[in-house]
Amino acid sequence: MDSGVTDGARAAVTDSAGAAGADGGAAAAGPDGGAGAAGADGGAGAARTVAVGPGAPSPADVVAVARGGASVRLSEEALAALDSGRAFVEALADDDQPHYGVSTGFGALAVRHIAPADRARLQRSLVRSHAAGSGAEVEREVVRAMMLLRLSTLATGRTGVRRTTAEAYAALLSAGLTPVVPEHGSLGCSGDLAPLAHVALALTGEGEVRDGDGALRPAAEALATAGLTPVVLAEKEGLALINGTDGMLGMLVLAEADLHLLLRTADVAAAMSVEALLGTDAAYAEDLVALRPHPGQAAAARNLRTLVAGSAIMASHRGPDCPQVQDAYSLRCVPQVHGAARDTLAHAGVVAGHELAAAIDNPVVTTDGRVASNGNFHGAPLGYAADFLAIAIADVAAMSERRTDRFLDPARSHGLPPFLAHDPGVDSGLMIAQYTAAGIVAELKRLAVPASVDTIPSSAMQEDHVSMGWAATRKLRHALDGLAQVLAVELLTAARALDLRAPLTPAPATAAVRDALRGAGVPGP
Repeated sequence: MDSGVTDGARAAVTDSAGAAGADGGAAAAGPDGGAGAAGADGGAGAARTVAVGPGAPSPADVVAVARGGASVRLSEEALAALDSGRAFVEALADDDQPHYGVSTGFGALAVRHIAPADRARLQRSLVRSHAAGSGAEVEREVVRAMMLLRLSTLATGRTGVRRTTAEAYAALLSAGLTPVVPEHGSLGCSGDLAPLAHVALALTGEGEVRDGDGALRPAAEALATAGLTPVVLAEKEGLALINGTDGMLGMLVLAEADLHLLLRTADVAAAMSVEALLGTDAAYAEDLVALRPHPGQAAAARNLRTLVAGSAIMASHRGPDCPQVQDAYSLRCVPQVHGAARDTLAHAGVVAGHELAAAIDNPVVTTDGRVASNGNFHGAPLGYAADFLAIAIADVAAMSERRTDRFLDPARSHGLPPFLAHDPGVDSGLMIAQYTAAGIVAELKRLAVPASVDTIPSSAMQEDHVSMGWAATRKLRHALDGLAQVLAVELLTAARALDLRAPLTPAPATAAVRDALRGAGVPGP
């Protein structure tokens, strides 16, 4: 993950999921082994070349280019589609009638007809004026994902750009040059105009880029070093390069890959906690879970049953002598909450899949040669999905923090020392680790407030309703970071508690996680 996750959280999360799933069992179960399993760490794409054609790229393609540094190439089918679409645009450019994006101004200025002699300047001016973002640089992986997805739309031929322009875009991406894109500026409608304009600016030799070593360089200088020639934009090309939902979509796809891993990790952490808190897995029984047939709930319960199988700790308090009738909700209802999060993630995957297959531009070149205005650039589907995921993330984290808190209270921990301290009073144990988790959960609740309902009109009321999908996906990245850290605290706490249950031994899967954490340098008792 490259969304601000701390090194300690990353190590705990990655090692725990890997250790529990090393035999292909618990961590591989359920509907959460797709894009995340293939590319959550970016390693899968390290030496790949992704072929970009008129069809939809896969989530794994996005992860490979964004995180694995994969290069790209346009397929022969893409080149044919580009030539066909461009022929339609050039025919319209010669028409005496105005055509939006080809021979007119933009947005509220679309009523002005632009003479042929001014159209190259029009496209250049469009890119320059729209590259008006501000704030911190967007992460390299986000910019690379955005560029791949824009290239994918260009490759459909529906935007009408020349093949040479698309080839230059692909070459910029393959050269490892990452345009500097500020964080603020997109309203998610018409697509991600400002972020994509900063990329297009670099393509024309203006603005700044980060090279493969991360050095900040003027775009013109970096292009020259890489043997690339700045593009002089022709009719419609400036608009075609900036009018898409690619930034939102790229962040959503990357978030889905991360969340696949984090939900597996959440199951691991919960299983360790239930075991170390002397809870029961009886509520996870297959026949009970089947009474409420949500697929995510079934997957989470299956994971939990597998993870605690063979636990001597759990066996020690089974039977009629156990005084506890039922566990607290944060232990008993794990499949319901983790399962709902999985189902939310599955819905987001459907949304992303549809968007990956889309050709977003306005106007768009139709198969019968029209250049037609449309509203497909509106980011509502992506904004809604991102906001929904942020809600699920906040709730999974809130439940995790409650389990962590139970460990530290001797009134609820069934014989564990206060705060799991070695010498309570002299040693505060994990007291403040719970503070950290609580503070992050509070922040996650704020991040769960939807961005997609907060429309603000723009462009002289021509664009009077916008999606704020960029804001929704930006905060989703921060939410993922928070969830990783909250789960890391729970893993650390549960591992300590399992040690304190000795000589009783944990399940093989949870013991493997504890040992992996120790091997990664995470402190023990």
